[in-house]
Amino acid sequence: MILTLPALARPLLEPHLPADAEARWFASAEDACQMAPGAEVGWLDMYEARDMVAALERADALKWLNTIYAGIDWMPKDTLARQGVTVTNGAGINAITIAEYVVMGMLTIAKGYREVVRAQDRHEWLRSPPGRLELAETSALILGGGAIGSLVRTRLAAFDVAVTTVRRRPGPGELGTDAWRARLGEFDWVILAAPATAETQGMIGAAELDAMKPDAVLINIARGSVVDQEALVTALTENRIGGAFLDVTTPEPLPSDHPLWTLPNAHVTMHLSGQSQSKMFQRGARLFLDNLARYRSGEPLINAVDLDLGY
Repeated sequence: MILTLPALARPLLEPHLPADAEARWFASAEDACQMAPGAEVGWLDMYEARDMVAALERADALKWLNTIYAGIDWMPKDTLARQGVTVTNGAGINAITIAEYVVMGMLTIAKGYREVVRAQDRHEWLRSPPGRLELAETSALILGGGAIGSLVRTRLAAFDVAVTTVRRRPGPGELGTDAWRARLGEFDWVILAAPATAETQGMIGAAELDAMKPDAVLINIARGSVVDQEALVTALTENRIGGAFLDVTTPEPLPSDHPLWTLPNAHVTMHLSGQSQSKMFQRGARLFLDNLARYRSGEPLINAVDLDLGY
């Protein structure tokens, strides 16, 4: 069995691979493209989506594709489905750090912390706080009840934030995908943690922004594509919502002349949330090895993706 794997994970994986496994370790996009043909198992994660797709196009014998990314919007899903490739993602690997990022963003905005940092840069002793909002007794709507949304909910509950979650199949106290828009005006925080699919494309547009409370804050740690960014810029410019905390944008990187950089009520964090940790590869390696044992024994794989749904 041939496996094409990232060299970064080699120290974590190599001692635990079965004796009959032929591992090819890539350290660059060029390596990945050269090592992909003939591989039965591929872990082809790289920084650029185009490099991953290029390697995938050369993986002519692939049966299982692993990724530590939760989102698979970069993948040629139709092609993988036709070829019968099983795809597993990294749902949950980065959930802790992303959930912490959400709390950080909320506290940053509630306490006006950005202005505190700027005052320190000016060596200015502030006489009054730039933000006085307490998270306690505010309300949050989380669109997406997966690993990230669930951990956000748990952490916000500790701050006495009333949380409502939106799921495709809602449970008690949750909203379905057809019910949340009518309730948008009730929430102080609208948190996007949904996967990027055709269904979620532009799910927050002008109408949804207009329906939010005038002081509500939009937090996006999903994908830039779930928000109509032009409509968001308009809403922020006209102060029709309180603000936006954006870990993701369209495109990425955000052009240096884009208005989101300079709007006083926009916070842009450059898609850093999932990387703000030191355990990503350790968690990803453990999950891969668990799934490799399952793959060899014919058991169902953990985090198997429904390519039709996109998650």
